[in-house]
Amino acid sequence: MREHGLRVVGDVHGDLNAFRHAIATKRFIIQLGDLVDHGPDSAGVLETMLDLLETRRGMFVLGNHDRKLGRALEGRRLRRDLPLETTLKQIQASTAEDLANRSYQAIARAPAWQRLDNMLFVHGGFHTAMLSGPPPQTGLADMSAPLSRALFGETTSRLQPDGYPERRLSWINRIPEGTTVYVGHDRRSLDGRPLHRTGRLGGKAIFMDLGAGKGGHLAWIDLNDF
Repeated sequence: MREHGLRVVGDVHGDLNAFRHAIATKRFIIQLGDLVDHGPDSAGVLETMLDLLETRRGMFVLGNHDRKLGRALEGRRLRRDLPLETTLKQIQASTAEDLANRSYQAIARAPAWQRLDNMLFVHGGFHTAMLSGPPPQTGLADMSAPLSRALFGETTSRLQPDGYPERRLSWINRIPEGTTVYVGHDRRSLDGRPLHRTGRLGGKAIFMDLGAGKGGHLAWIDLNDF
């Protein structure tokens, strides 16, 4: 994983062209979840991620959109929405061999978070339990507090004006000094660059979702300190 360094890639959301640019490197790819939905080619993104997994050139942590797709692929009855339905149709129309089953297996095995030295990679937000134990064997299992935080961040009971759940960032203040959490899910940046925040304990959070697949662009950061 460390031979050529790491490249951390934010939420892709079906933006295949941007994802291809992001992975054009010898670095090991750590993608922060939400591979699918919204963008033009979620099936192509899944096929590309599967190639990274199979050649051991990359991995992804589970995002909430990935989990919803995985549960749909295993036949669960879910509240369907247009992005999910579009992704399922793209998978069905794909010429890639057995894409639905291979995608399901990859989603079922994807860790809800990945810890590496003083770095933590997670989709939605940090929970202190992530520093003391491994993620669940599958993120498709029953929900727990750490898994909920990993997938959805820290939500309140209110909705924002855009209809999405309101989310707060008080979890940043619980990141220990010396630890950096790389996170997607929340499009927090106002200047087109990943947003860096430092909490009260001195720990850091870096927000990597810059709106790929939703009219924004795909962000990545190279880590060289090895």
